[in-house]
Amino acid sequence: MKRYSDPYLAGVGIGLVLLTAYALAGRGLGASGAFSSVLAGTFDDWVVLELAGVAAGGLVSARLSGRLRRAIERGPQLTASGRMFAAIGGGAVMGFGAKLARGCTSGQALTGGALLAAGSWIFIATCFAAGYAAAPVVRRLWR
Repeated sequence: MKRYSDPYLAGVGIGLVLLTAYALAGRGLGASGAFSSVLAGTFDDWVVLELAGVAAGGLVSARLSGRLRRAIERGPQLTASGRMFAAIGGGAVMGFGAKLARGCTSGQALTGGALLAAGSWIFIATCFAAGYAAAPVVRRLWR
């Protein structure tokens, strides 16, 4: 297995993609809008293509790094069905929260952060704080 991509190079890449999105589409990045467009039957929204590109890019990246395989990543304390329940449940809660907030975490962090929106920076700090607070509990499932 190869190493993961350099995070600094990936950060510069996502910044360039964000800049290109502003230049060509007039708005930033985000994922929740694509799901809304698909559910509404309007596949012509550019964020649908953005999300398809994210999936295709992840597939290509996994293939190039030798990490492309079918597996359920889980710790020894968690069953495969428990892991799938947690993943699907967490995704549903995140999607519901994105609809309530009228935007997803990627749009809030990337786009709002790039625009220096105070609410976005508070959101990012809160996400990191919540992640650090939850880490000891979640870590036990992976040991």
